[in-house]
This record gives sequence, C-alpha cells and structure tokens, in this order.
Amino acid sequence: MKVKTQSKKVNKAWLNDHVNDTYVKLAKLEGFRARAAYKLKEIDEQFGLIKPGATVVDLGSAPGAWSQYVRRRLSPAGAAAGTLNGSIIALDILPMEPIEGVLFLQGDFREAEVLAQLEQAMQGRQADVVVSDMAPNLSGIGASDAARIAHLVELAVDFACQHLKPEGALVVKVFHGGAYAPLVQLFKETFRVVKPVKPKASRDKSSETFLVGMGLKKMP
Repeated sequence: MKVKTQSKKVNKAWLNDHVNDTYVKLAKLEGFRARAAYKLKEIDEQFGLIKPGATVVDLGSAPGAWSQYVRRRLSPAGAAAGTLNGSIIALDILPMEPIEGVLFLQGDFREAEVLAQLEQAMQGRQADVVVSDMAPNLSGIGASDAARIAHLVELAVDFACQHLKPEGALVVKVFHGGAYAPLVQLFKETFRVVKPVKPKASRDKSSETFLVGMGLKKMP
C-alpha cells in the first residue's frame, strides 16, 4: 500500500505542476495541442529554420503540436487555417487528429513499407526541414533505452541524408545518457553546423535536449 500512496503523491505532484505550467496555459490559450509547440518555436526562432514555401517533414508528430506550429509558420497570416505557403508531411505510429493542410501518415518509421509511403508522399521533393520529436517507450534499462533512442535518431539522420536539401536542417530529440555522445558525433559527421539546444519549454527535470544539424556535408 505504501508504494501506491507514493505513486499517488507523485501523480498528484505531476498533475499540479502540469496544470500550473506556463506553457500548458499558453498552449490552451493559443490553441496548440501540447506545450511541445513552444520547444520547436524557440528552436526555429533561434536558427530561422522554417521559411515561407518550405517543405517540412514532421516525424513522431502526434498529437500534432509541432505540425500546428509549422502550419502557422507557413501561413502568410500566421493562421491555423486558410492559405498555406509550403507543405507539411507528418508521420506517427499513433493516430493524429487532422490539421488543415497537413498530410498525415500513420505507421512505424522503422518499417521499410512506411518509409516508402513517406517517400511517395514527398513526390520527388526534397525537404527544407525535417523535425523529429520521436522517442521510444523507455524501459528504465539504460543500455536498452540508449540503443532504442540511438536507432530512431540514426533513422532520422539517414532519412535526412536521402531527402534533405543540401542547405536543409534536421532537428531531433535526444536524451543525455549513454547514447548522447555517439549521436552528437554522428551529427558532426553528417552536418556542417551542429547545435545542441535545451529550450526553455523543456522541463528542467527532463534529460531531453535537441540536436540541430544544418547543411549536409558531402558524403564520400
């Protein structure tokens, strides 16, 4: 019973923090599905990644906050609906409520068939920006979790190498731990400019950070 009581206390504390969270309140006020929108907003504003007319691929898109942010950035008036100057393709293993102007594919990015569907949806275009908020279900076993995280990031990097414009950018979520240093090295081998970012909207207690890679190096 003691464990359950502690669990209830933890859940109550988390709920209290969540309800009083500045970014949660802001997301409700501005119509974003999750506070995560402000993580991408801060990264985009810092590096000027998403420009009018861009083709953006959103990996691990559900519930859709990042796609919502991109959609507004590509709208001449910054609106959540109406004219869109650019294109957005979103993909997630989970279902996602429709967003006007966003092409959503449901499937597992690790499967070749799903990757083929994504490539088909791009219709031969190269992406200006690929963003990935993908994260595996963490087991708590360090080595296993590090491997899962690394695998998703490696897939995103490989996808970027194949489908990103030479001057394009990739943003991925990573976690500090066993997989972090090798993933930073992978980014440095792949991109001319690499920046780690911990947005203000990312919770202090979270070990998540984001890697931004800009400008593909010419592969030998």
